[in-house]
Amino acid sequence: MSVEDARRALSERGLGGWRIYRGKTPRIYKKYKLRDFVEAVRFIEDIRDLAERMEHHPDLCIEGYNTVRISLTTHDIGGLSTMDIELAEGIERIYRERYSKG
Repeated sequence: MSVEDARRALSERGLGGWRIYRGKTPRIYKKYKLRDFVEAVRFIEDIRDLAERMEHHPDLCIEGYNTVRISLTTHDIGGLSTMDIELAEGIERIYRERYSKG
């Protein structure tokens, strides 16, 4: 998937806030702010469960105590694929349904 295809897919699926890194290995990434450290860990556990079901695994990091940074790329092809977009969509759904304050 080209960077432009990824940009279009993110827009079409309403995945605002996801950004594209155009480096050697293109990826999409986003940061989510949670209430506290415990909630950040729960969010990561929910993402883990989804990623295991999809057999597609993100790079995850807790920054500070309540911000989760997520980065998606398809390692097998060294770039972006529809799996990255689908996982981003699932992560967004988890956040909206369980963690969004608004």
